[in-house]
Amino acid sequence: MEEIYIKARGKVNLNLEILDKRQDNYHNLKSVFQKINLYDEMFIKKINNNKLELQTNIESLNNSDNIIDKAYEKLKQRYKTITGVSVVLNKRIPMQAGLGGGSTDCASFIIAINKLFDLNLTKQEIIDIGKSLGADVVPCLYNTAVIGEGIGDVITKIKTDYKYYLVIIKPNISCSTKELFKILDDNKHREIIDKTDEIVKALQKKDIKSIAKNLFNRFEYVMPDKEIFQNIKEELMINGAIGASMTGSGSCVFGLFENKQLAKKAYKSIKQKHQAYYCISYNSKKEEMF
Repeated sequence: MEEIYIKARGKVNLNLEILDKRQDNYHNLKSVFQKINLYDEMFIKKINNNKLELQTNIESLNNSDNIIDKAYEKLKQRYKTITGVSVVLNKRIPMQAGLGGGSTDCASFIIAINKLFDLNLTKQEIIDIGKSLGADVVPCLYNTAVIGEGIGDVITKIKTDYKYYLVIIKPNISCSTKELFKILDDNKHREIIDKTDEIVKALQKKDIKSIAKNLFNRFEYVMPDKEIFQNIKEELMINGAIGASMTGSGSCVFGLFENKQLAKKAYKSIKQKHQAYYCISYNSKKEEMF
């Protein structure tokens, strides 16, 4: 194999609770990660030199301080058969949005390099490499709904093929994950809210109302711009969503809809004033990318 095309799919968090801070300064969490059909495109091929050549439609990523460069250097140090590669990255997933854009690009790149250079890496080796590059990389290795625990690296696959519809709004603000974690760390006595079991059962029963009822994101409680996010959630609900939540540490907010027609109608209205995306949940029959 000389070249490969791969879709790096984004994700939303149907629930996200931060449990505690670890001694290694990471945080233990519990979350249901749901892949969606919004994806970045990656065209990767071998080239006759000994370096990575990255081209992307996002100017700020055209440098060596991006997660794909870091993944390439780590892989190249470990596996000497890896030579030069050209990567053309067409980003569709908005950045600093809580949709896992950088993490899913990294996960897809690791998978592609394993195939391009016939590394025959084990599943655990791929997971270990992903974990060393970022907490969200491991759940992004899976193209289906999963439960993520630990720092996101302890994965339980959810047996579901449920297809449901979302509209995502990207407000014109970004969030500092580091600052949000600091606020949570200062509030050690908060009640832990774990909606994982309820959401897993709802996914398996294909019950969109129950999923919507149990949406939860701890970061919403510590956002400095709570009013902005609350207004966005209310706008989604006014346009027919039956539940809405922030994803990751923000700044995107998604709404769940009972059917395709309602979601598309809402998207047409909302996109007139917001950066918005109409999306569908994605659960591959192969269950994972590797």
